[in-house]
Amino acid sequence: MATAKTSAQRSRPRWLKIILALAFVVLVSGWFFREPIYGRAETGAAYGAHVACSCRYLAGRGLSDCKKDFEPGMEAVFLSEDADEKSVTAYVPLLASETARYRKGYGCVLEPWSE
Repeated sequence: MATAKTSAQRSRPRWLKIILALAFVVLVSGWFFREPIYGRAETGAAYGAHVACSCRYLAGRGLSDCKKDFEPGMEAVFLSEDADEKSVTAYVPLLASETARYRKGYGCVLEPWSE
């Protein structure tokens, strides 16, 4: 004996298929554009670390005030400070992290990149 399915029971698999299809598209797009995304994240983190370090240790401003110096579009770059080391680390979550350290006579210098 066949039972009739309600409309709610029929629509669940359809929504599940749509969500899975969108997730697949996002994953494929992320894989295809991974190099430009990673490159921009790394460059943004390096720029943010250098600017924030200079703002903090050369200009003497607070770290929260230093984000005002960032270019538009850098909202994904976050900052943290190590006062003992006189360094600022800027990071884009899950993608990139760069540190700039204040060195007397040299100013703020990025740590060397390692591959």
